[in-house]
Amino acid sequence: MKWSWKLGRFAGIDVRVHATFLILLAWIAVAGYRALGTVTGALGEVLFVLALFASVVLHEYGHALTARRYGVATREITLLPIGGVAQLDRIPTNPRQELAIAVAGPAVTVVLVIVLWLVLVAVGGRTDAGAVLQPHSAFLSRLLWANIILAVFNVLPAFPMDGGRILRAALAMRMDYARATRIAAEIGKLFALLFGAIGLFSNPWLVLIALFVWLGAVGESQAVQTRSMFEGVPVERVMIRDVRTLAPDDPLSRAAGEVVAGFQQDFPVVQDGTVVGVLTRADLMRALAGHGAASRVSDAMQRDFQVAAPNEDLDRAFARLQACRCHTFPVVQDGRLVGVLTAENVGEFMMVQSAIGGRPGGGAARKAS
Repeated sequence: MKWSWKLGRFAGIDVRVHATFLILLAWIAVAGYRALGTVTGALGEVLFVLALFASVVLHEYGHALTARRYGVATREITLLPIGGVAQLDRIPTNPRQELAIAVAGPAVTVVLVIVLWLVLVAVGGRTDAGAVLQPHSAFLSRLLWANIILAVFNVLPAFPMDGGRILRAALAMRMDYARATRIAAEIGKLFALLFGAIGLFSNPWLVLIALFVWLGAVGESQAVQTRSMFEGVPVERVMIRDVRTLAPDDPLSRAAGEVVAGFQQDFPVVQDGTVVGVLTRADLMRALAGHGAASRVSDAMQRDFQVAAPNEDLDRAFARLQACRCHTFPVVQDGRLVGVLTAENVGEFMMVQSAIGGRPGGGAARKAS
């Protein structure tokens, strides 16, 4: 995620903090100083927020480690002012797996609540809600009730929050996955409107959460609709077969000429029949500006690249295409280049599918018998 910094790597997953989270800490420090009148009090408020977000990180690890059990990797966990986000490579379409992943986060929070309650009982601290309302209330009492609120809030059926994903998984056990997503997304939008209305008259953070829920519901619904278009479609049905290639020793002027002619934007680089690199338009322009048109393709090409197979499912290939932030995959069969898959031609395929009603078996997506 842009504007974020890495805090560390734990259990093979990067934990990052977004720049806006630092703004939250600054605001908490100022508000704490105004309310309590001392630097020590302000630091105490900041430490409380950090402890709460440590609980959020553990919550997100509940999702991430459960997803790992089903072969789903987590790219990173990012802390935002509204909470944490575990960026999974994909959401399983198996409803039971998604249910387990969605439940895991709140389950971790419930365990934290139990642990904090036991600690407070052991040291003779207050566990009732009234303790939080007292001036200078105990740190652990506040943390206990903050986690209780976090657990309850997360299980509200406001898709794409945890409760909404639990709802979607439950619905998907009884109906089509895309329809379950649409229903959960509409309910999520209703909750977003409710959060926004309440937030306007009470807590501005609820307005921010409402915006997050609304955009998340819309985005998830569109992603599932796109995935349904790709269902059962192999890469070979969408890939570009008429491909211009370059050799490592070609001058960049040749690649520039191909771009100007309008043939391609990105080029597989082939040597002795094997793909050895990919030259993207962005890399080409940087190399032209820095080294001139006479420099070689090998000086500018990407040597670390991914490929797709002709029989690979389009939804998986497209997910990888998005995750690597690149625009082109060489399509390789038996070590030989047979085409390229680009974000642009996938987008054109989607437009065609939308025009014919999104039927994977119709038109361009029909498999040869």
